[in-house]
Amino acid sequence: MAFNDLSSPAALMATRRSGKPRDMIAPGPTPEQLTRILAAATRVPDHGKLAPWRFVVVPADRREALAALLEQAYRAERPDPGKVELEAIRQFSHQAPTLVVVLSAPAHASHIPIWEQELSAGAACMNLLVATHAEGLVGGWLTGWAAYSDIVRDAFGQTGERIAGFMFLGTPSRPLDERPRPELGAVISEWQG
Repeated sequence: MAFNDLSSPAALMATRRSGKPRDMIAPGPTPEQLTRILAAATRVPDHGKLAPWRFVVVPADRREALAALLEQAYRAERPDPGKVELEAIRQFSHQAPTLVVVLSAPAHASHIPIWEQELSAGAACMNLLVATHAEGLVGGWLTGWAAYSDIVRDAFGQTGERIAGFMFLGTPSRPLDERPRPELGAVISEWQG
């Protein structure tokens, strides 16, 4: 069910939850919804208008190839993996109906600090999740070892880029759990200068 109260962005944000990709089922976003989600993901602070991020959609018919890539990369780092490890890699590749790999793609020659460009990529990931929620779906942002593997990164991007996250999108198979949130007093203070 889509959240349609656009007059209350705070309510939209307050109801967003991350879903576990392994618990996501079809349907995922339609092509039109995915276009809207990705367009919203680009509407982030971007000092210098560099668009220091990219989105790579992994189609359903390429998930087996992704599983093979992840296994190859894992074996390169850990030459004797166990059966459970390899099964986890296979499951990772096939969870949720839709997968978008977000790359942090900073313009290294720019005078804009890399840190600011990386923050923009993180904001793009968050906008992607909020837009997914606004479409009545759920998203999960995962990293793990694969996000830090040069072999995996090279399959999606190039040297100088980094995988910001594997963004899994779909429909929750059960109601989402609320997780503990920090007390506001513990994370908000007033500057006393």
